[in-house]
Amino acid sequence: MTALLVTNGQIVTQNADREIIKDGAVAITDDRITAVGETATIEAEYDADRRIDAEGGAIVPGLINAHTHVSDILFRGAFAADRGLYDWLYNVKRPGSVAMTPEEHAIAARLYCLEAIQAGVTTFVENDTEIIWDRTETIDAKLGVYEASGIRNVYGAGFADCPPDETMAALLADIQARNPDVSRPPSDRFAVDTDQAIAETTALIETYHGSAEGRQSVWPTPIVLESTTTRGFQEAYRLAEEYDVMTTAHVAEAEVEEQGIALSSVGYLRNIGYLGDRALLGHCVQLDPADVRLLARTGTAVAHNFMANMRLATGFAPIVAMLDCGVTVGLGTDNANLNDTVNPLSDVRAVASAHKGYHRDPSVVPAQTAFDMVTIDGARAIGREDELGSIEPGKQADIAIVDLDHPHLTPCSDPVSTLVYAAQGFEIDTVICAGTLVMDGRDVLSFDEPLDEITSDAATAAEAVVKRVGIE
Repeated sequence: MTALLVTNGQIVTQNADREIIKDGAVAITDDRITAVGETATIEAEYDADRRIDAEGGAIVPGLINAHTHVSDILFRGAFAADRGLYDWLYNVKRPGSVAMTPEEHAIAARLYCLEAIQAGVTTFVENDTEIIWDRTETIDAKLGVYEASGIRNVYGAGFADCPPDETMAALLADIQARNPDVSRPPSDRFAVDTDQAIAETTALIETYHGSAEGRQSVWPTPIVLESTTTRGFQEAYRLAEEYDVMTTAHVAEAEVEEQGIALSSVGYLRNIGYLGDRALLGHCVQLDPADVRLLARTGTAVAHNFMANMRLATGFAPIVAMLDCGVTVGLGTDNANLNDTVNPLSDVRAVASAHKGYHRDPSVVPAQTAFDMVTIDGARAIGREDELGSIEPGKQADIAIVDLDHPHLTPCSDPVSTLVYAAQGFEIDTVICAGTLVMDGRDVLSFDEPLDEITSDAATAAEAVVKRVGIE
């Protein structure tokens, strides 16, 4: 018997034809979608143990956040104000993250997952760039929370196998002079030997990849070019091939990265064999047309972190050129203390609007293209388009229901346009992941702790860490 029927909704299928079923229903058995069609047809053909009435709301694929950071959600608020990338990174994010205890990381993870679920996210890619490899109990604590959350996570195990050179060390000293009283780790604290980085990442993949009934994944994640050796990148890609996963890195986020070298970041990665259909590059702001063509030719995907790039003033990534060349582009909310939300619908609205203004062309990044970034193209960017990103028979039953009964969503003649330009995220009413009900009527069912206890714990932990580190 079918386990679950979701009926009476406008299904935004995101299938190849971008079909919208005005009064549609979805049949779910175990963790898979078994049928999609008009409500009358599905109800006549399928009986179910449980029914969810969408009441005319939009039934959409669970949203995919292709690039995010979790633990620094405890530092959001005013701490990133008026800071550039390296100022924010080395005076706020990195000192705070490293000072957190495993329990504080778990508290941050619970808050993050709570907010993500309420925003309709069923899959997120975490870039954990502050791993202390001799203190991996932090990883265990976070991944335990992710398993309990009921949604999918990709854990990007970030490593640096090249300590800062003399030039970078001098730059960091100048940046850190702004807040000299902040307690921060030595600049080489994260650097490990390449062999150790690959061995530790391999162990994580073998322990966690495919766990939580298939909802957890682990990727090798060289953090940035400045802190990764050529061999580190090559070994990360080799490891991705060996274990049939992907790899991700921060690339061309700021102009500093591009200064003083004859070869662009993307050109360098092409030469050493890191580009390809197993690579997802975050940011890609400082790219020229040749770089964009390289991404397209190699099948390399990009995670567009629009709001974070705007907050740090690093610039507009050439997303329109990427789309024109056929590059797969997903969307990431990036750092939770920089965006400051983990809400893809909020970000996709900005993406669809701001690029129009920047290019002085209202035809760029139409609503459908923007919505693709957080659904089917987001799935394609993480190598999971065969399972995620659309509502089709055989795919994983990852679904969100959006309550359209709000004044600001009325009228709704085109649900995709409404979702992109009018919805703000809080209208998500129901979330299903792998066929399991994760949120019902805005009530998140994943955690034993009530919502107010999770938020109270997070506020208390945040205050303690900020005071302990001296963040201003």
